[in-house]
Amino acid sequence: MGILEVKNVGKRFGGLQALSEVELNVAENSCHAIIGPNGAGKSTLLNCFVGKLIPDTGSVMFDGQSVLGRKPYEINQMGISRVFQTPEIFSDLTVQENMMIACFAKRDGAFRMHAVRDMFTEKEIVDKAEAMLEDMNLADKREMHAASMSRGDKRRLEIAMCLSQDPRLLLLDEPTAGMARADTNNTIDLLKQIKDERDITIAIIEHDMHVVFSLADRITVLAQGTPLVEDNPENIKGHPKVREAYLGEAA
Repeated sequence: MGILEVKNVGKRFGGLQALSEVELNVAENSCHAIIGPNGAGKSTLLNCFVGKLIPDTGSVMFDGQSVLGRKPYEINQMGISRVFQTPEIFSDLTVQENMMIACFAKRDGAFRMHAVRDMFTEKEIVDKAEAMLEDMNLADKREMHAASMSRGDKRRLEIAMCLSQDPRLLLLDEPTAGMARADTNNTIDLLKQIKDERDITIAIIEHDMHVVFSLADRITVLAQGTPLVEDNPENIKGHPKVREAYLGEAA
């Protein structure tokens, strides 16, 4: 029994069968990677994890509860946070203001600073935000406007904002996309730290195999919406079905 269980999930868009009979079991406190060529169905599957898409068949259960048909704030309240391909932050606010909102705003529809200040004292807000910024090595950037940050630091801030909600499951959709190698390596180190220090499960979609093999305990390979193989990283390397999916021919 995993913390995230996917059973017989199928999803069709018109004449396209995006997912077919997908089975997936993500163990608690593990890092599970989902890989595959473009169009394999990875993002469609991730959208089923957060209730954004409702599969035509099958079920998606988080800690024994169905996520299907739930609103985004309900998914968040269950203990699931998602990091998108493009960082979802407030570009016109400072790093500190972004962190303050994430720490204390109600996840019931919209983030508004005045609502936060109605609920907590200024000191409580600042202290919590500062602690998170220190923990994520962003304290020296607190006064910087988020729009002027590097892509790697934007990603670090978004992950920090997600972690401020104390999720049990962190979903990462290609978190290193568009990054320089130095930023990619910093993101890998950050995720390793999170994995080692926090009671959290990570599910990641990623094209960069260096990232996948650096982080994953278990890997599921999708091709044309169907799972080809699931195994540990060492056994995935050089697997004939994986080679066929990526190169078009069996090893």
